[in-house]
Parts: sequence; C-alpha cells; structure tokens
Amino acid sequence: MEHASLRTEVEKILEAHEYRASALIAIMQDVQALYNYLPAKALEQIAKGLKISIAKAYSVATFYENFSLLPKGKNIIRICDGTACHVRKSIPILEAIRGDLGLSGKKQTTDDLMFTVETVSCLGACGLSPVITINDVVYPSMTPEKALALLAELKKEGVTNA
Repeated sequence: MEHASLRTEVEKILEAHEYRASALIAIMQDVQALYNYLPAKALEQIAKGLKISIAKAYSVATFYENFSLLPKGKNIIRICDGTACHVRKSIPILEAIRGDLGLSGKKQTTDDLMFTVETVSCLGACGLSPVITINDVVYPSMTPEKALALLAELKKEGVTNA
C-alpha cells in the first residue's frame, strides 16, 4: 500500500467528518471499510488530524472487536461458537474451513488476502445454529460439507473476478 494514497484517502475521510474528535469511531469505520483494517499509518494520521494522542486512537481501535489492526481478507468468514452453535457442532465446521484454507487459530488470513476466518461468541441466530457468516451474509444450519461447498464457490468467483 502506498503511503501517499493512504494519506490522501484518510485526509478525505477526516475532511468529510470535519476533523471532529467526536467522530473518531465513524472515521475509523470509514478507514476500515476502505482498507479492511486500520493501518498504523492511518491511525497516526487520524490522531494528528483530530489533535488527540496516538494512545487514545489505539485504545479506541483495540477496545472495539470490530476494528482490526491486521489486514483482513476480501472474504471474511465468521463462525459462531456460542452455546447453541457449539453444541450443534460448529467446531468441525471451523476445522474444515481452516483446513481447506491452510489457516489456524494464530493465522487467520490467507497469504493472498482472499479469506479471513474468525470465531465469534454469538451471531444472535441461535435458532438457526450452527451459523456462519460470509461477508455479513448469514448461512444457517451449516455442516462442514456445506461450508466447503460455499468456499469452493467463493474461490471460483475469486478466480473469475481476478
């Protein structure tokens, strides 16, 4: 990522929010929407632009689970591991997806930045468990086989869209 481009894009976002420190979260959401994570250089620029400390910017970025300081994939897969999903075997789904993508608990994003796999405590769809989301679309009553079929479709789309 070129720093000049990042600097320009973050500046546009800061201007759109009129450099209001009260808009810190909204600014971070806009930056993350653009880059799929919060680059360190962007956080530095946000802090400087809002005249807040870099520590405050990082404290907000690390407090909220939806902000990420690490690059994420084009496709974000979230596997619910709440009680209902866990009891209905969400872990085999997680293991199948991670196995197919060569990921682990420590390595959550593929090297080509096509996929990020995360677990979440609850997606709020317990009646549909086990549930996963792919790019915020809910897929109910999942099995490892259904999850791998979805992955195959995404991989095919990724190749055709490349």
